[in-house]
Amino acid sequence: MSRSNSPLFVPLMAGASLRDRLIACLGALACIAATSAAFLLLPPATAHLPLLVAPPGASAVLLFAVPTSPLAQPWAIVGGNTVSALVGVVAAWAVPQTSLAAGLAVSGAILAMSLLRCLHPPGGAAALTAVIGGPAVTAAGFVFPFMPVALNSLLLVALGWCFHRFSGHSYPHRAATPPAAVPLAIEPGDIDRALEEAGEPFDVAREDLQLLFRRAEAHAQARREAARIIASSRGRQRLRQR
Repeated sequence: MSRSNSPLFVPLMAGASLRDRLIACLGALACIAATSAAFLLLPPATAHLPLLVAPPGASAVLLFAVPTSPLAQPWAIVGGNTVSALVGVVAAWAVPQTSLAAGLAVSGAILAMSLLRCLHPPGGAAALTAVIGGPAVTAAGFVFPFMPVALNSLLLVALGWCFHRFSGHSYPHRAATPPAAVPLAIEPGDIDRALEEAGEPFDVAREDLQLLFRRAEAHAQARREAARIIASSRGRQRLRQR
């Protein structure tokens, strides 16, 4: 099987350019470093707590690599990480058996994030950290979801917002206004029904799908118009040759 046909080497995201990937790397470098440095300024009373936990590192991948994703929006990052850490603390407190507590923490975090509309994959890591994070996390108890998890997440989102003012990406993401001159037969309800029939969740907002369809229709219309002009020109040339 050739490399181009192998599913192992097919890009998992459409529209990703090298420039965007480099911007994502730069954003993660600057903002994670700044988040870590900011926590060094905290008073010594917080020294027993971890200054930076792993989940915001995963959040940074979404925030800088796919800032248009619903999973990367501010409420998803802050709410998802904080709520999940809270669920993890409750699971660790209520269930002495670590393996069971870990499973309950992650599954409970998924349910809580889904109900609160802040689904964020790194939240699963926040919930798990609350269970297996070690003595410092255990001793922190219900402080841990807020310090450092919520504080890490808030600072990361704030820095990400500032960074994306200059990166050319809209953040928090808002779908651009579709070209009004291009008629599109597909309505939002049609997209909803198509998504229901697909039976799979997609990491893109319905509004962005509609915008892509409208832009694709604009390109298709321009292509059809160009083909019509070329065909008409060739037809006139044949008539002149006769």
